[in-house]
Amino acid sequence: MANAKETLPKLMDIDGCLGACIVDSNSGMMLGATGGGPISLEVAAAGNTEVVRSKRKTMKALGIADQIEDMLITLGKQYHLIRPLSSNDALFIYVVLDKSRANLAMARHQLTAIEKDLTV
Repeated sequence: MANAKETLPKLMDIDGCLGACIVDSNSGMMLGATGGGPISLEVAAAGNTEVVRSKRKTMKALGIADQIEDMLITLGKQYHLIRPLSSNDALFIYVVLDKSRANLAMARHQLTAIEKDLTV
């Protein structure tokens, strides 16, 4: 099992990763971050907290009794992946990938493995 500090470099090892963070969806605050470049991970963490809350609220309204595995936002040049932790659904991992360098299927596979090994 890996803690947040050990997990962040593993996230950056995903092909095309520009930045990543682990976020508390109750507060919108980051527990840790790496990379980012032109992307403000603090702003992204707060904004994506609202995305996660909205999706959960919609699922509840629809009577969907299931868990979110991951959420994908596809932009022209980037993929944004949001993955709630199966061990603690108040937390999620947020990863930004360069679309030209990333393999989406492999990135999702790696993110799943990294998330399962994370303890917070």
